[in-house]
Amino acid sequence: MNRATLLWRVASFAVAAGFVALWQLIANLRLVSPVFLPGPDRAWAALVRGFSSGDLWSKLAGTLEHMAYGWLAASIAGIAIGAIIGSSRAMRTYVAPSLEFLRPLPVSAIIPVAIAMLGLTQAMALFVIAFGAIWPIMLATIHGFAAVEPRLYEVARSLQMSRLAVIFKIALPSASPDILAGMRLSLTVALILSVVCEILAGLDGLGHWVLLSARAFRSADLFAGVILLGLTGYMTSVAMSLAEHRLLAWQAAQR
Repeated sequence: MNRATLLWRVASFAVAAGFVALWQLIANLRLVSPVFLPGPDRAWAALVRGFSSGDLWSKLAGTLEHMAYGWLAASIAGIAIGAIIGSSRAMRTYVAPSLEFLRPLPVSAIIPVAIAMLGLTQAMALFVIAFGAIWPIMLATIHGFAAVEPRLYEVARSLQMSRLAVIFKIALPSASPDILAGMRLSLTVALILSVVCEILAGLDGLGHWVLLSARAFRSADLFAGVILLGLTGYMTSVAMSLAEHRLLAWQAAQR
């Protein structure tokens, strides 16, 4: 780690510490009622208490499960569909209008349809999460496949490679940076939609914990849940970044 990077990280932690100190000051001065704004000390105590009792462990596991299953389904479907569309100019021409119609459709508009079809179930949550998380992956895959060097396809034709061989041996490695970037973005979307589905359907998870805490005016528990959601998003993003760096190490070695 060079000195500039170290200084930036120290500065970022200093800014975060400043916000926490300001939050504690506002809470101590009671500028906002403690019923609605607990101090970070109370939020931290609620976080420790939740883990000690075991409630937060189960809630965290529920949210991670919903996020992981939805994101995995979106990744498989998004890469497969994106590869089919991105590797064919005709497919991009004919399917593009339909994609442009569906892409800006808010996920919130799909939730009532999913509830009507599947009810307030785990299947509904999986469908909604996968639908919302598939777009960054699919569009990134289409872009990655469309941006493959045309001469590589010419080489593949001269070698009489099959379509599957071209996809797995040429197009997929070339498009992997775009695909991984889309997967990292969709991971955040999956976490957000997991919380939304837990709130609406009453599924076991941090979203339901936050909702019940708000209804009972347990502000410390509410903020503990929000803090844990933030940490979950940060840690999953860091894990995905590390995986992306490791998977793309071969590209750095070629430079």
